[in-house]
Amino acid sequence: MDIYYALAEPKRRSILEMLANSGELSATAIAKRFRITTAAVSQHLKVLREAKLVIVEKRAQQRIYSIDVDGLKELEKWAQRMSDSYDALDVLLKNKA
Repeated sequence: MDIYYALAEPKRRSILEMLANSGELSATAIAKRFRITTAAVSQHLKVLREAKLVIVEKRAQQRIYSIDVDGLKELEKWAQRMSDSYDALDVLLKNKA
């Protein structure tokens, strides 16, 4: 699953924000924060898991989700490369003016 596809959906970004603020949450706790079906939340969690943005741990009858730090590090590397590219473009444009 493509990380950028996963992040394109606002509800999935909201789930990541929730996990960043809470550390970890059960699937049930995540679902309670949305006005969509539990099945829809489950699909969003599946996409995030396949994109390596969240990890899941089964505890008794619950599935506990947390952020996959390694997955976010890849996103951070890409963002840094983009920032470097924008800086280089900015210098180029200033030199052309």
